[in-house]
Amino acid sequence: MTMASYAPGGSGSQISPEDLLTLLAVARLGKFTAAAHSLGLNHTTVSRRIAALEKGYGERLLVASPDGWELSAAGRHLLPVAEDIEAALGRIDAHANSALSGTIRLACPQAFALEFAVPALTRLQHSHPGLQFELIAATQRARQYRSGVDIEVVVGRPNAPRSIAQHIRDYRLQLYASHEYLRSHSTPTTIDDLAEHRLIYYIENSLQVDDLDEAGSALPRSKGFFRSTSVHAHVLATSNGVGIGILPDFLAANNSRLVHVLPDEFSKPVSYWASVRHESLRNAGVRSVLEVL
Repeated sequence: MTMASYAPGGSGSQISPEDLLTLLAVARLGKFTAAAHSLGLNHTTVSRRIAALEKGYGERLLVASPDGWELSAAGRHLLPVAEDIEAALGRIDAHANSALSGTIRLACPQAFALEFAVPALTRLQHSHPGLQFELIAATQRARQYRSGVDIEVVVGRPNAPRSIAQHIRDYRLQLYASHEYLRSHSTPTTIDDLAEHRLIYYIENSLQVDDLDEAGSALPRSKGFFRSTSVHAHVLATSNGVGIGILPDFLAANNSRLVHVLPDEFSKPVSYWASVRHESLRNAGVRSVLEVL
């Protein structure tokens, strides 16, 4: 499937719709490797398609920047054409009852992935079998540079100037302990009493997520600790009576093995936000994922 070159400085060679769709993937993800993965290609094929497209159009369509590959002025001119092709192919797929198709890459914290993202994405995929998902579990701040994903869910409002920030949901970090632990240890009645207990939380300085770091630093230095980069390890260690855990309320509140400790003394409000590039937000599949999240 080819289309005639209409570039002002084109070489006269044919412009391929597949090459335009490759440009669209790179524009959304910012990386050749991520675009290749989403298209089921290899890096070399993506590079070759972009080179062929630039030769046929007669201008540079992508420019390298610290933020990853960005569209040039000529590339922005071609973007609507590529989106029209994508939309047309989507309409062809409608006979399979799938108005949405393509691969969406989502990065989000582990707890959000298991509690919210997986249930929402599987429901969406049942309704739109043409949608494919790649879910990356990562707790981190929003990256300033192109991350190679369509949607990045982070803790705290992201500061990524070239992305759109969308609020997803709020929760609270609170203190919990198991019934067993409280039977064998003194129950803390003040924040200062926590110095005599083992605290369960993230490894210090491992995340560099301000809201999560602030929760830990607001408490006194404890005489012991259990630390992990996995929030589900925090819940399990707390449930097993290792110490007092700083846990998300949506994971701990309905756990019959846990007791809310110092509810009037400590409760840290936290929010999940989505960071999405403008190019990705033009994808109907990406918009649908944001809606279900």
